[in-house]
Amino acid sequence: MVDLLKFSIPGKPDYVGVVRLAVSSVANRAGFDIEAIEDIKVAVSEACNNAILHGIHENCCNYEVACFLDEKKLTIVIDDQGEGYNTIDYLEPDLKHPKEGGLGIFIIKTLMDEVEIMSDKIKGTTIKMTKYI
Repeated sequence: MVDLLKFSIPGKPDYVGVVRLAVSSVANRAGFDIEAIEDIKVAVSEACNNAILHGIHENCCNYEVACFLDEKKLTIVIDDQGEGYNTIDYLEPDLKHPKEGGLGIFIIKTLMDEVEIMSDKIKGTTIKMTKYI
């Protein structure tokens, strides 16, 4: 059986903390240790910030967050309705010559066990992140 928590979040940075708290509560309930919960919170923050920066436009001011929890894993899906991008064009950052910005996806992939990004110019972007218990 899978538990589902789903909510719509205003595309304002002020609400990222609310998402972090909600997701960390779910992770805590699932039995993750404090280190894993902190990793999940950072990954969720990065995904939310991407949705706010790239997925919010004048016709849609919210993004969606869904948490799927079963006995083996927590999966968090963040959907925005932005213009999307070509995921094939994504380049891993050069960590020897870091620059400000552009590390969000790299951070998410580093902290979570599985990450899937689907983006479409019409439908927006979905980031699906999984952490195993």
